[in-house]
Formats: sequence, structure tokens, C-alpha cells
Amino acid sequence: MSGGEVAGLLVAVFWAILVSFLAVVLVRLAQTLKAATKLVTGVTEQAVPLLGEASATVRSAQSQLERVDAIASDVQEVTSNASALSSTVSTTFGGPLVKVAAFGYGVRRALGRQKTDTPAPRKVVVSGTLPRARRAGRKRGKG
Repeated sequence: MSGGEVAGLLVAVFWAILVSFLAVVLVRLAQTLKAATKLVTGVTEQAVPLLGEASATVRSAQSQLERVDAIASDVQEVTSNASALSSTVSTTFGGPLVKVAAFGYGVRRALGRQKTDTPAPRKVVVSGTLPRARRAGRKRGKG
């Protein structure tokens, strides 16, 4: 065999090894792509129902928030009405009721004095010592 034939044979063997290596790589790549396709399909099959449920949950939460907002505005309106009513009742009946109560107290007191013209007896402390609180008060007053 001549040098050219050996070189051609080496090139042919090199190309055969290269093609075999590329074939193995392509087969592995095809397997990887099939596995990725199955994975994506599985994720898609599970994600679509989950997204539908999430959308329904968001819609339900939105409707509940609208209800809560309506209730809060109603409570605010009731509170402002109660405040207005309270202030109206206070201004309408507050002054006259105080005057009637004061008048009634004065009448009772006047009638009570007419029944007994003698003044109420005063209590006399027989012991020479005062209770502790009073003594303390007197000491403060002197100092």
C-alpha cells in the first residue's frame, strides 16, 4: 500500500468514527427531546385546570370584596346617621332635660326643708385624734 492509500484509509476511518459519534449524539438528543416533550405535555395538562381554578377563585374573591365594600359603605352610612341623630337628640332634649332635672331637684330639696325646719344634727367626734387621712392633710397645709 502506498502512502496515499494509507492516508485515504485513515481519513475514511476518521470519518466513520465521526459519523458514529454524531449518530450517538443525535440519538441521545432525540431521546432528550422526547422526554422534554412528555414533560411539557404533562405540565400543560396539569397547569390548564389549575389556571382555570385560580381564575374562578379570583373571580369569587372579587365578588366577595365587592360585597364587603357594599357592607362597609352601609355601615359608614348608618354610623353617620346615628351620629347625626345623637347630636340632634342631644341638642333637642339635652338642655331642657337638664333644666327639668335641676328644677325637680330644687323642688324636692325645698319640700324636704319645709317638712323639717330644724337643721340636721351634726356629728361630733368624741375622741381627740383625727383619722390618719385628715392628719396628713393638716400637716401638708402647715408646711
